[in-house]
Amino acid sequence: MITCFIRYQIDPYKHDEFAQYARNWGQAIPECGADLIGYFGPHEGSATTAYGVYSLPTLADYEAYRARLAAHPLGRENYAFAKKERFIHREDRIFLACESQPHAKRNTE
Repeated sequence: MITCFIRYQIDPYKHDEFAQYARNWGQAIPECGADLIGYFGPHEGSATTAYGVYSLPTLADYEAYRARLAAHPLGRENYAFAKKERFIHREDRIFLACESQPHAKRNTE
C-alpha cells in the first residue's frame, strides 16, 4: 500500500474555496477507487498550508485512478474550479509507504 500526501500552498483569503474543493474530492476520490484519508485545511498556525491524503495499493493503481478521476464529471468540474478561482498557489505530491504498525494495546496490569 502506498499513500499519497499532497501539500498545497493556498491563498490565505480563499479558505472557503479550498474547503469546497476538498468536499468535492471527498466524493470523487473514493468513487474513482482511492482510499481517501482526508483533506485538511488551515485551522491554527499557517494560513497557507493544506493537505490531501489518500492510499492505493500500487503506483500502477494510482495511474489508473488518475485517469478515472480526470474523466469523472465531478473531477473535471473540480479541476476547472481550482483553475478558475486560483486558490492553489503550489501543489507537491509525495508517495510514502507505512513502515510501522499501529501501536499495540499496552498491558496495564
